[in-house]
Parts: sequence; structure tokens; C-alpha cells
Amino acid sequence: MIIRTLSDYCKEKFGTKVYRLSLSTGCSCPNRDGRAGRGGCSFCSEGGSGEFATKVKPIEEQLEEAKDRVKSKFPKDIKEEDKKYIAYFQSFTNTYGDVDRLGRIFKTAILRDEIAALSIGTRPDCLEDDMLDLLNELNKIKPVWIELGLQTIHEDSAKAFNRGYSLSVFNKAYIELKKRNIEVIVHVILGLPGETDKDMYETVRYLANLNPKLDGIKLHLLHILKNTRLEREYREKPFKILSLDEYTEILINCLRILPESVVIHRMTGDGDKRLLVEPLWSADKKRVLNTINKAIREAKR
Repeated sequence: MIIRTLSDYCKEKFGTKVYRLSLSTGCSCPNRDGRAGRGGCSFCSEGGSGEFATKVKPIEEQLEEAKDRVKSKFPKDIKEEDKKYIAYFQSFTNTYGDVDRLGRIFKTAILRDEIAALSIGTRPDCLEDDMLDLLNELNKIKPVWIELGLQTIHEDSAKAFNRGYSLSVFNKAYIELKKRNIEVIVHVILGLPGETDKDMYETVRYLANLNPKLDGIKLHLLHILKNTRLEREYREKPFKILSLDEYTEILINCLRILPESVVIHRMTGDGDKRLLVEPLWSADKKRVLNTINKAIREAKR
């Protein structure tokens, strides 16, 4: 089993290690304001899954604040002008809003010398033609990565957590992005209520067989966070939570399904410890990563 990690891919593509800067566009979500639904996805926090992003303010200020947060990760001998970053717009739906305003934000970020790529988290139902044109224009300046929150291919699961769009909408958006040679990274949640191991493998296998081929994937553990609909549902009727060993086994099997060309952007996720309800084992990041890395080493033998 060969795994192509994001770190390896960035070194290969940009010639150096690259760190993500978590930024905010100030966008909302059509699954919150009524266009696609109300209340958002059941697992989504009040911060729109962007608790670690900078607060909404002029993008120049956000970039400097975000760089300050990651500066300790660089080797001490690296020069400032040699440091490279990915401008990562994470929280809520970052292609949902005025295209001109978003264009100014994205262009300000991508034109900076230290920014190697632009990564934009969004929904497949928020990629109209004018936005696709903007992304195509940006992609000619520097690489643009679009992160689509699919989570599952199973419509029953999607309805249960209130995703607000069908698999056919994802497919259309995926094709339109690939027509423009834009890299697409798909988010998948492992451990959704009611999903079996087989269900999860079917989702990953579907993505593995996409044509044009998938560029990258983020495999996330399901987190139950405070003040979400999912928390209320769990309190009222507890459902199975994967143990660390169970999650690791499923993850390894998912990695086996994926082609070697797919970049693995994430193999787990960090829930804000202040909000985390379950699984509590996920708060011990060092233990989680050690367990996953050990399992990968054993799988390669």
C-alpha cells in the first residue's frame, strides 16, 4: 500500500514544505439561510467548521495573523522569503455570495508571493457559472484547490444529517471543475450514524472510480460537538461511536481502496476540545496519529 500524503505532494509540487493559513471570507451557507435548508448539517458547529480560522476582517490582516500562528512550525534557519503557504478558506461556504467581493478576497491572497496555492471549502450547489469563471481565472495564476463536502454517497444518510443536495449535484459540480483543470478534494466522514463499514467503503470506492480521476481526499472522523443538532440527537437516542481501533481499521481499508495517485489531505480531524462531546479519544491527537501511523506501517509490510 502506497500513500501519497499532502506533505509529500506539496514538496513535490512546490519544492518545499507548505503550511496552511486558515482564513475566512465571511460567507454564510445556503443550508442555514433557507436557500437549501435551515439549521445547516447536523454535525456543523456554530462556526461552520472553521473554529481554527481567523476572524472575519480585511484579508491582509487575516494573512498576517495566520502566518504568526504557524511561524513556529518552520525550521529556524529558513528565510522569511522562502516560506510558502496555502491560503485556506475553510469555514462555511466560500463560494456563496457576491462573486465580485469574493474575487477581490481571493485575488488579494493568491497574488501574494508567499502564497503557493488557494484552497477553498464549499458546497457543490454553490458553483454557478460566474463563480466557475472566477475560479478558472484564478487557477491560471496559481493552483486552486476546491474542497467539496460530500461526506457520503448514500442519500438516506445525507437526508438524515440535512446535507441539502443530492449526489447528482455533486457529480455535476465535479465535472464542471475538472473541465477547468481545477484540483478537487472531497471530504468524507467516517462513522456517520447508521452507516456500516460497507456503506463507508462504497463511498470511497465511488470516489476512487470517478472520471476524471479524483485529485485528493480528506477522511474525517465524525465528531459530535456541543450546541449542534447532532448532539441533541445523540443525547436523546445514543448511536454507536467508533472506537480508535475501529476507526483505524476502517481508515486503512479506505486507503487500500483509493488509487495511489489520490493525495491524502487528511486521515482524521481535530474537533475543538472546548466543544467536543464524542469521541473523547480523538482529543488525544498524539495517540491518534501514533495509532494510525503504526497501522499504516504494518499495512505496508
